[in-house]
Amino acid sequence: MKILVIEDDDRVAAALCAFLRKSGFDTLRAADGAAGLACLDAEVDVVLLDLGLPDVDGIDLCRRIRARTGVPILIATARTDVQDRIQGLRAGADDFLVKPYDVRELVARIEAVTRRVRAMPQEGDHAAPIVVCGVTIDLVARQVSTAAGPIDLTPKEFDIVAVLARYPGVVVPRDRIIFEVWNTEWHAFQRSLEVHVGSIRRKTGRSELIETIRGVGYKLPVT
Repeated sequence: MKILVIEDDDRVAAALCAFLRKSGFDTLRAADGAAGLACLDAEVDVVLLDLGLPDVDGIDLCRRIRARTGVPILIATARTDVQDRIQGLRAGADDFLVKPYDVRELVARIEAVTRRVRAMPQEGDHAAPIVVCGVTIDLVARQVSTAAGPIDLTPKEFDIVAVLARYPGVVVPRDRIIFEVWNTEWHAFQRSLEVHVGSIRRKTGRSELIETIRGVGYKLPVT
């Protein structure tokens, strides 16, 4: 398992990476946000993120990482304000540790977040359609239907449903949906996303199919 450590303090980063390697993890260290984004690839299994970075606020970086990938993000920071924790979790972090912390607890939390992610269904796992709120979603056939028959969704509308269907019951941030559907981080698509979600609800006749989590994103309920 490879862990990307985004930490600007050389001494802290060196000690942390040494412990993680001793615990059986591969590590990759980035000293700022730009380097962290450059190191982010398919081989990274977990991101350990400090919030006090020299070039970007860690909360903003967390949003940008989450918009690109579903990799588990664990924030480790000296900030103790509860609001920072709330903002970090809303930005897409999976867990939050306040420095100083016991490194054994850090390892346990890394193991916990990776177990949760591995338990989430991936698109290829859905050989059979799934049913949510009386709506059948077939990711293989790219078809959404109700008892009344197929629903005529546009390609973008189906892509939005597909992103949410891969993580039932999990809040998917707006930025991540936009990145996966429109392949961009441009926030001008926020309004377009809202319009598409409204259209999906109207066409399916199920306003409860997509739940809005104010200030964060959307989710499909678990039924």
